[in-house]
Amino acid sequence: MGKIKVTGCGVEGVKIIEPEVFGDERGWFMEAWHKEDYEEAGIECTFVQDNRSYSRKGVLRGLHFQKEYPQDKLLSVLKGEIFDVAVDIRKGSRTYGKWFGIFLSEENKKQLFIPKGMAHGYLVMSEEAEIFYKCSERYHPEDEDGIYWKDEKIGIVWPIEEGMDILLSEKDRRWKELE
Repeated sequence: MGKIKVTGCGVEGVKIIEPEVFGDERGWFMEAWHKEDYEEAGIECTFVQDNRSYSRKGVLRGLHFQKEYPQDKLLSVLKGEIFDVAVDIRKGSRTYGKWFGIFLSEENKKQLFIPKGMAHGYLVMSEEAEIFYKCSERYHPEDEDGIYWKDEKIGIVWPIEEGMDILLSEKDRRWKELE
């Protein structure tokens, strides 16, 4: 392995990935994805779709998931900073209903692997952010579902700064709670 550092967290299957970054006075280089390295780290999915998303400060997207066509996701931030969240919604999982959040940014270059069976969302912390993520299943709009971002039973501690306006889509305002 060697080119990536993989760390688990309190939610089963969610992994923080820190690629090795090679830098000098010219700039830096890193491998954003290397099949064999990720397989050795236990990430053995086939990615079929890459997505990019641009948002401004205070935009909160999520918590989203697909019911019949769940997706593994590998997220990274190309510009700016986000607080990225995964919630385990796999019934029978020992971490069902638990969440994990991490700051991902262009500076720290960390990635977050989110396995199938998770709800996913993020809050943009910087003035603007561009997110890149790989998915193991294509997006099926008719299959999308979600969980209300302020579900009290889940208890996500969003790092909302004083005076920050939270910007939600209409559908993200209407999601129900997990239970």
